[in-house]
Amino acid sequence: MIRYLALRLLGVAGVLLVICAATFTIFYVFPADPALQACGKSCTPERLAMLHHQMGLDRPLWRQFTDYLTGVLAGRTYGDGPHAVQCHFPCLGFSYQNDTPVWDLMMDRLPTTLSIAAGAALLWLAGGVAAGVLSALRKDTLLDRAMMVGTLTSASLPVYFTAMTLMVLVVQIGGLLPYSSYVPIGSDPVGWAKNLVLPWAALALLYAAMYARLTRASMVETMAEPFIRTARAKGLPERTVVVKHGLRAGLTPVFTVFGMDLGALLGGAVITESVFGLPGLGQLTIDAIDKSDQPVVMGVALLAAFFITFANLVVDLVYALLDPQVRYA
Repeated sequence: MIRYLALRLLGVAGVLLVICAATFTIFYVFPADPALQACGKSCTPERLAMLHHQMGLDRPLWRQFTDYLTGVLAGRTYGDGPHAVQCHFPCLGFSYQNDTPVWDLMMDRLPTTLSIAAGAALLWLAGGVAAGVLSALRKDTLLDRAMMVGTLTSASLPVYFTAMTLMVLVVQIGGLLPYSSYVPIGSDPVGWAKNLVLPWAALALLYAAMYARLTRASMVETMAEPFIRTARAKGLPERTVVVKHGLRAGLTPVFTVFGMDLGALLGGAVITESVFGLPGLGQLTIDAIDKSDQPVVMGVALLAAFFITFANLVVDLVYALLDPQVRYA
């Protein structure tokens, strides 16, 4: 297990290194002049030359990449002299348009995205798995068909449509909840939850539908396996057969997808945050794209990649707890 974990950590490091190289190439090699985009509309030749020097664009390309990796791992200083800018570890870039390190900008928005992702993930995982298991145990019945039609309908609706519908029905017409805004959980837990119910529901409806169909397919296949028939032949209660034997093995592919989805969502729920006006990583990314703030877009891309790779590592380790057939060398 320890050897496997060490190899997987090395694999994660390798994946992140490749992603760093890819994002660096996209944002620093392909564009004509990254400094010109950071310079702004009122750019002067003197300021452009200063930005070239501060961003290290006057150095060889290999040196730019090593400086970038050094900043990620240990921090770096942009420029020198009176115009030097210190970017502490982990330095994912410096936003000259906001005059702030990218890491600080992301950490300011990350609690909002974490709140949205965590609440929605709990809802869609619990609801989707429960609906999928119930549908699998009632296979080919009226309940099964009704639940699958409902999940297919829910999965077909774009998240922005669901979000706007919920706002009209629940906020404008019903007046049951306030318009969504982020309230720190430490200052007001009840207000935090009330303001995030609609974003949670909008995301959960989309993902729960897909998870219900995936869980149903996996459980139908698992419940037909020989070890399930053996468990029933031993006289075990049906609840024990379903929960202890069927559900543990049937949830393996569900958690694989869950790791990917949760990791991607932690990188920024772009549409949901935009519709509800929540200041998360998704909204930060949209603002950075509008302003051509490349360091911010690059930093969010790397953070999202880290979340996805780390989530997959956790999922691989959880496999051993869910499926007794999985063994690591």
